Amino acid sequence: MIRLYNSKTLQVEDFKPIREGHVDMYVCGPTVYNYAHIGNARPMIVFDVLKRLFEAEGYSVTYVSNFTDVDDKIIKKAAEEGTTENVIAERYIDAYQQVRTMLNTELPDITPRVTETMDEIIAFIDDLVKSGHAYEVDGDVYFSVDSDPKYGEISHQKLEQLEAGARIETNDQKKNPYDFALWKKTDMGIKWESPWGLGRPGWHTECVVMINNNLGDKIDIHGGGMDLKFPHHENEVAQHEALHGNSLANYWIHNAMVNIDGEKMSKSLGNTMWAKDVVDKLGTNLTRWLVSSVHYRKELNFSEETVETARKELDKVLSPLKQADIKAALADVAFTDAYDETAYRAFLDALDDDMNTPNAYAVIFETVKKLNQSLRQREVDFTVTGAYRNAVEKMLGILGITAEKIVLTEEDKDMFAKWNEAKKAKDFATADIYRAKLTERGLL
Repeated sequence: MIRLYNSKTLQVEDFKPIREGHVDMYVCGPTVYNYAHIGNARPMIVFDVLKRLFEAEGYSVTYVSNFTDVDDKIIKKAAEEGTTENVIAERYIDAYQQVRTMLNTELPDITPRVTETMDEIIAFIDDLVKSGHAYEVDGDVYFSVDSDPKYGEISHQKLEQLEAGARIETNDQKKNPYDFALWKKTDMGIKWESPWGLGRPGWHTECVVMINNNLGDKIDIHGGGMDLKFPHHENEVAQHEALHGNSLANYWIHNAMVNIDGEKMSKSLGNTMWAKDVVDKLGTNLTRWLVSSVHYRKELNFSEETVETARKELDKVLSPLKQADIKAALADVAFTDAYDETAYRAFLDALDDDMNTPNAYAVIFETVKKLNQSLRQREVDFTVTGAYRNAVEKMLGILGITAEKIVLTEEDKDMFAKWNEAKKAKDFATADIYRAKLTERGLL
């Protein structure tokens, strides 16, 4: 039984799908005006692991993640570069998808775009106006938060206690300072015709409509970073419930933020780390190992120390797999697909408990310990060794980490034989030569 922490109820709950054996999951995607930073990479990995976990437990998953390709920042960038918003959006969508691929994520099944959903967005807003939940003022349309008695249920903030934050615009047009824009009148940049004149939609409306379009009026899981809980997810829920009379999602899952050397990552501090640069430097496996080493609801810190710790941990896991492959190859033994089912089940059980990756790592380390013990036997039982090796590989697969299978050529085998002969003859100078050659080939 998979159990997940629901931000709406503030409890870890048993997961019960709307449709037996299937999961509909929507994760808020990026506003595509810049490259993905390492903070954007965390939800990519978190929800990729969750998807893989569901699949390992026998569920089918429809995973949707959008691209917000209409935004003031996109318009501004297009104007600065003397090009169109579409050119800007395409550039960063391609870059974002490249990072997803570099991180070895299973790409979302559907990646809707705001510009491709405009007719439905306008119709949705129009329905809110006609139902009395929204109002128009001089070409702008606002949602009336006073019309939603449940407002605050996701962020657990009472409307009367809220203070207008940086992302909540206050102006004289609004009936309530916390009313938010559904449609913005504009004479700058890309715009669409609507019942209220030329303009473009508000951010909070776009995701609701793309969810409704692609997954229906109620989904299993809605995810994203903790920074989206308020106001974005709160405002999504308010609109959806106003129009459909039911909750948008049964489970709300939010990952915590990423810090750099113990400080919040921000432009003002100049410590932004681009995801592509991180993966280029660390590699896919190490990046994913580090990100998943901390529980998804706890802040993740990128520093030289945490990277080095992760590097050592991952090496302790991958090196025995390599040793097992080499010993089997030298003994002319082919591993079967059999694996230690008890260890693998323990790993899944750890992840089933609200994606507790630290506990899952503990299972990996324990299985690696048994693998090492089997490799140290004078007469290696390759059936036992293979079961441990394959179990670790399957565990890593859920984490999106690949273990390269080692295949020895006849030349490799001959070199190992000569290295062992030199060691046996105590010809250490010759042994060192072969050892260096084997190391250069990545076999030691």
